[in-house]
Amino acid sequence: MNRNQELNKREIFRRASFRQRAIAGIVFLGIGAFFSVLWLAAKGKIDIGLWLLPCGFKQRYGLPCPTCGITTSILAFAEGRIFESFYIQPAGALSCLMLAAAAILNLFTVLSGRYFCFARRFFAEVKVRYVIIGVIVIIASGWMVTLARALAAKG
Repeated sequence: MNRNQELNKREIFRRASFRQRAIAGIVFLGIGAFFSVLWLAAKGKIDIGLWLLPCGFKQRYGLPCPTCGITTSILAFAEGRIFESFYIQPAGALSCLMLAAAAILNLFTVLSGRYFCFARRFFAEVKVRYVIIGVIVIIASGWMVTLARALAAKG
């Protein structure tokens, strides 16, 4: 490995081109709009129930599905009740936390003109299957907790 490759490996920030800054700005605004709509929905200003279909699993079996509570969790997160969001459904809260981190990193890129190189290295080195397994474990764990609460409330 030559010296330039080694320096690039240790590099934390890299200069962002105009195009990269524009994309980062669009991503930041998109995530901000998403959280704004959720915040308005949590405050009752927008009815998102019109967009959601009833849960067929819950209607059929009377038990919460693996993703039950994600909408409630996301709305709690949008209102700033982060710990409650994790309590309701960890998968929803974790998703929001990752979106918030992405928004912050994109805002940093827009304002400073630099972007973090660690994200590129992270996604290049991490196997997709590990990410998928992690997501499945988080959803399954949240479902087990939700099922335990539902069964405790019934019994």
